[in-house]
Amino acid sequence: MAALVTAGVVVLTGSGTGPAAAAPTGTPALQAATTIAAKTPTTTPTTAYAAVRAEAPRKTLRLGAKGEAVAWLQRRLAELGYQPGRADGRYGGTTLTAVWAFQKVNGIAPTSTVAARTWTALESPRAPKVLVPNGQPTRAEVNLTKQIMVLYVAGQPKLITHISSGSGVAYCETAVWQGKQQRFCGSARTPTGDYKTTWRKSGWHTSYLGRLYNPIFFNGGIAFHGALSVPLYPASHGCVRMPMNVAEVLPGMLGTGVPVHVRGAYRRA
Repeated sequence: MAALVTAGVVVLTGSGTGPAAAAPTGTPALQAATTIAAKTPTTTPTTAYAAVRAEAPRKTLRLGAKGEAVAWLQRRLAELGYQPGRADGRYGGTTLTAVWAFQKVNGIAPTSTVAARTWTALESPRAPKVLVPNGQPTRAEVNLTKQIMVLYVAGQPKLITHISSGSGVAYCETAVWQGKQQRFCGSARTPTGDYKTTWRKSGWHTSYLGRLYNPIFFNGGIAFHGALSVPLYPASHGCVRMPMNVAEVLPGMLGTGVPVHVRGAYRRA
């Protein structure tokens, strides 16, 4: 899938924008597997990260680069819980969003260039900041300030991804919904708080505000979902957008009834 990077926005070829959705009424037709057992003692993520060391190739990489240094980068990011795609030695849009997530966790301004600071961090990476220290061992944490989501399983960060949450801008949209043209207005915010995953749908879901890929809802009509545009700033109607490749694997990792903690504040990158 091709990628175009403009002003911090990755646009993957295809259709749809994946903004927020409205949850349907009634019993959900699709339910995920039950929540992973939360009885496993929590292990401090920092301890696990501190034990991981590696020697980086330290070759400056830019979007479009190819070769073994890129493959090393992809393998390393995957090892640390990020989602760079296949280790095919090609630095494209999927690997870029994983690089952004890693840089944000490690206090580096997100950029498409992988240079000295990023290589150093890859050798001795930081663990993501824990937002809920006494949370369940299996939980999702959304950091609105850094624009990342971390899925913990048995107390360890198993998936870390770049996201784009609600823009904070008031909106009014006109759309055909339930056979009628209607106008919808609201504030495009992702509320902070403590929630749990509820219903979901496989594939594309069409709401009155757009299309969402593999949505997993956790707060009314607000969901985690794949989108073809996941920029470096909050841009959705309130949902938590994530790269398409992350939305492919997340449903198999995140069950129903799993705690979701949203923290932080809107801040443009």
